[in-house]
Amino acid sequence: MKTTPYHPFTIPLMAISAGVVVANIYYNQPILNDISAATGATAGEAGRISTLAQLGYGLGMFFVLPLGDKLDRRKLITGLTSLLFLSLLLLSFARSIQLICLLSFFVGIGSTPAQILLPMSATISTGDRGKTVGRVFAGILIGILGARVVAGVVSDLLGWRYVFAISALLVLIVTILMYRYLPVVPPKFQGSYPQLLSSTIKLIGEYSVLRQAALLGAFTFGTFCSFWTTLTFHLSAAPLHYSASRIGLFGLIAIGGALAAPLFGKLADKGQVYKSLLFTVSMVIVSILLLKIFPHSILLLSVSIFLLDVGVQATQITNFTRIYSLHEHAHSRLNTVYMTAYFMGAALGTSCGVAAWQYGGWDMATWQLLLWSIVALIIVGWSARARARIVPTEQ
Repeated sequence: MKTTPYHPFTIPLMAISAGVVVANIYYNQPILNDISAATGATAGEAGRISTLAQLGYGLGMFFVLPLGDKLDRRKLITGLTSLLFLSLLLLSFARSIQLICLLSFFVGIGSTPAQILLPMSATISTGDRGKTVGRVFAGILIGILGARVVAGVVSDLLGWRYVFAISALLVLIVTILMYRYLPVVPPKFQGSYPQLLSSTIKLIGEYSVLRQAALLGAFTFGTFCSFWTTLTFHLSAAPLHYSASRIGLFGLIAIGGALAAPLFGKLADKGQVYKSLLFTVSMVIVSILLLKIFPHSILLLSVSIFLLDVGVQATQITNFTRIYSLHEHAHSRLNTVYMTAYFMGAALGTSCGVAAWQYGGWDMATWQLLLWSIVALIIVGWSARARARIVPTEQ
């Protein structure tokens, strides 16, 4: 079986679809307070919505993403987005917090195609692979960061249920278009599903850099997701009493941070990996210190969001540079290991953030954010020392 030619519309469609799909992991964050009020749930119960969505996505990264090397990717992608459509549609009618949490878990699993589309774009491209992958990754990034803005505005204008209803319609549209325009890509892995998972797990033991990058990614993204979840409760409470749309607008600052983050990738390209990581993780720590010292300053909150997002996104870009240099023919499985750890860290970070908020409000929440980011800095130092024992100069 040969890869079928693809339509010129295919790559833009993949970028748009990836953004539409991955946004569903983040729509819930600025509207948690609205859902809590509508269902009579506590902040802790509402916080589980974000936790379970990220947990479902993380598990999907490990158990579903490798199937992109074994199955017809077009059928795999559209099958998962069909599950996503159904989950979102049911979510827009759900009345109990328990059902909302359960459906959020399936939303997480159904959002996995965002990470299947990324390596697929590299597979079908020829001479402009970097440009093609960059366009799809930009779609993912815009979906992640724009979700909070969209959710906040729609929730204030129409109600939180319409956030999921409108998203369900968008997912249905891109599912139909992807089934029509995505090319057939022959699977490369001929073994069984257990063998596929086994080969993925073996990469963890084989590459220490992969273990270091995955652990660092888990702690930095855990910090990021914990911050955005607890920020919703902080801005909704006294003395600010912000609406969902005003909370969501802070996502615009995060988009600006994401646009600046790729500049740090040049340090990694020049071989200055650990200098880049030291700087980006330090930015995260500085942003959290500002949050703790000035809890009600909107100006400094905006600065903190910018620094936090640049730090987290730049760390991710540097980590991708590290792991994709390990094995030319195992990018999908390397991505599986890294992204699984990444979103498991997100689920744990969100859960810890909600627990900290319940026990000690914003003060306790920022303390645990600081702890997570300091651990991330320790991991960078440990990785640099481990590298120094192997080669005399940094690569």
